[in-house]
Amino acid sequence: MGTSRFRSLYVFRVSTAACALLLALAGVAFWQLSHAAPQFLSPNEGQVVGIEFDGRNVSDLDKSVAFYKLLGFTEVPGVDKSWRNDAVMNRIHGLKDGVQSRMAKLTINTNMGEQKPFTLYLREFKGIKRRNVMGGHPAWTPGATHIDLTVPDADELWSKLKAANMLWSRTWDGKLIAAPGSTKGTIAYITDPDGMDVEVSEQRPATPAMGDRPARAADPPGFNHIGLVVLDLEKATAFYGGLLGERLPTTVSPWLSGDFMDSAVGGHGNILRIVNGTFPLAADRDARMRFEIVEYENRKKAVEPYSITDIGVNYVGFEVKNIDSFVARLKGAGITMVSDGIAEMKGGCRVALFRDPDVGEFVEFYEPPKAASSN
Repeated sequence: MGTSRFRSLYVFRVSTAACALLLALAGVAFWQLSHAAPQFLSPNEGQVVGIEFDGRNVSDLDKSVAFYKLLGFTEVPGVDKSWRNDAVMNRIHGLKDGVQSRMAKLTINTNMGEQKPFTLYLREFKGIKRRNVMGGHPAWTPGATHIDLTVPDADELWSKLKAANMLWSRTWDGKLIAAPGSTKGTIAYITDPDGMDVEVSEQRPATPAMGDRPARAADPPGFNHIGLVVLDLEKATAFYGGLLGERLPTTVSPWLSGDFMDSAVGGHGNILRIVNGTFPLAADRDARMRFEIVEYENRKKAVEPYSITDIGVNYVGFEVKNIDSFVARLKGAGITMVSDGIAEMKGGCRVALFRDPDVGEFVEFYEPPKAASSN
């Protein structure tokens, strides 16, 4: 998105529309989407309630926990991080019994709605062959995901990551970059210890009223959105929009290019388009979280096969209503199911894992216990 040697001209294949999407990529929310989500035939048919969590499979749980805590996440106390042969979890992941894993649960406030906490699960596996599917791969790799955080002070975060030897920057020159019209570096793509992307952008300050323009409060810090690089935009939007109910824009997204786009992800010559759709936030259904679909016109490359147990794998968790009907609808549409049926966890949550039909992104669906879901 930018560089310390930021050029004064940005070459875009479109202008006005590009600027709006440019700001969105920089972490500025683009919430006013008018396209309604699909209307299902009946409440018994099964539907997505909202985004509940994000999950990342890592090589070293303790190192990853330390990294995400530097970003502002808080580790949930009391979670058992010991190695376990969890039969229910293995069933959810479609694994043979005997595979061991351990998990940490972290939270961070969202920067939308009532700023409810958003959950990040980190999991490490052993007893099975694993490879790192993101290590050394660029941000435009099909199937790559990023999470976006709005932070109070980007310079301070940069310094903390450097001091901890945990700064892995993708941006040109390894520095924070400036948004168009600004000279101060506030935006960057970085990676976690396993090469999974994190986009950080400094919160916009409050601005006083001026003329006809009303005063605007500062952006609250916190979790902002999830992004996914796809191969086939139509196939991806048919799944996330048509089947899962993501609210998508009604206009076709323009292709974008130029220094700002390249400098963010550390590339040259990228041509991309961004579809900023939203889902409700499961914890606050009046708030909407962006689920950003990114397509690179000139970076088409077949997705290398990968497993849920591999390092660098991201998965998104959705709460659903009537999981039996929902699963039947996905299977009827030919969507690949990973789980061995619908698994019931201790406490009554029922869970199923699928893969999207474009890049094979893992998507987890769960229905809370009836008593919990009726609250």
